[in-house]
Amino acid sequence: MLIDNHGRTINYLRLAVTDKCNLRCFYCMPEDGLNWLSRNELMSYDEMLRACKLLVGMGIQKIRITGGEPFVRKDIMALLTAISRLEGLQELSLTTNGVLTAPHVTDLKAIGVKSVNLSLDTLDAGRFFSITRRDEFGAVMETLTGLLKHNIEVKINVVVMDGKNTQDIIPLVALTKDLPVNVRFIEEMPFNGDGKIHQTKISWDYIRILEEIENKYPAIKKVQDPAYSTAYNYHIPGHLGDIGVIAAYSRTFCGTCNRIRITPQGTLKNCLYDDGVLNIRDLMRAGNNDDAVKKSLLKVFNNRVVDGWEAEKLVKNTGMHESMAAIGG
Repeated sequence: MLIDNHGRTINYLRLAVTDKCNLRCFYCMPEDGLNWLSRNELMSYDEMLRACKLLVGMGIQKIRITGGEPFVRKDIMALLTAISRLEGLQELSLTTNGVLTAPHVTDLKAIGVKSVNLSLDTLDAGRFFSITRRDEFGAVMETLTGLLKHNIEVKINVVVMDGKNTQDIIPLVALTKDLPVNVRFIEEMPFNGDGKIHQTKISWDYIRILEEIENKYPAIKKVQDPAYSTAYNYHIPGHLGDIGVIAAYSRTFCGTCNRIRITPQGTLKNCLYDDGVLNIRDLMRAGNNDDAVKKSLLKVFNNRVVDGWEAEKLVKNTGMHESMAAIGG
């Protein structure tokens, strides 16, 4: 087991395989995109697989593949298949925007992917275009249908944005009536890759989101949160699915944080809000053997910040504010 300096278990890796995305969600990146990483700056699949193998051997049990958008990267199924075969790995999942995912659903099922997080901020095609700056709503809904058809667990991630999609909260909750989905409403986070903090407070925090749902569904009940859950979980009697509310900006879940992140260029992040604590890609390319890489990993795991507020304070001192696409969803 991996235990950090605050006594927290680390057993969950979020691996971003690319910074590129085929949508331009305004809360994630500028309209013109980012300065995309060159091929040499990206970790190769061999490097990613080696990092995953090392970390699974050290105690990582769950790996989630993120981006950018994972399916933008060529031959991503080959990497997913290789990771799925790692001895000791208990769960492989991924986060996707669903635009390119539908043709791969059968293969995902075949390699044992049991859970997919699908980013979907609205059920209105017009608002989808306004938020994402792309006309791909139909493709995302096709992916949702395919995942459910293959009995893959679906968590729908909804970023709640004042003046953009708050009218979609109740329609998205209504999906849980007849579909076995977990709809998770996420507080908007303060950075989109243009180097600025966009808010020092938010209008729609997790408390207000829940109040909006309770006004329509007063019978909603709190259910037990799974270990290490980032969401407060709820169920509406008579519904097939469930509801989650994630305090991503309020950061109420830091005390049980079990996750680390690796960005597409190999930067290890102990916290969503930090600016990176180690570059695994560079360690590997410098010729370090596995034992040396593990030693470096253990050193940074034993120096984690206590929470996201401390991490953000340190980042503010450097003036770095990345896009979610570069961090890894």
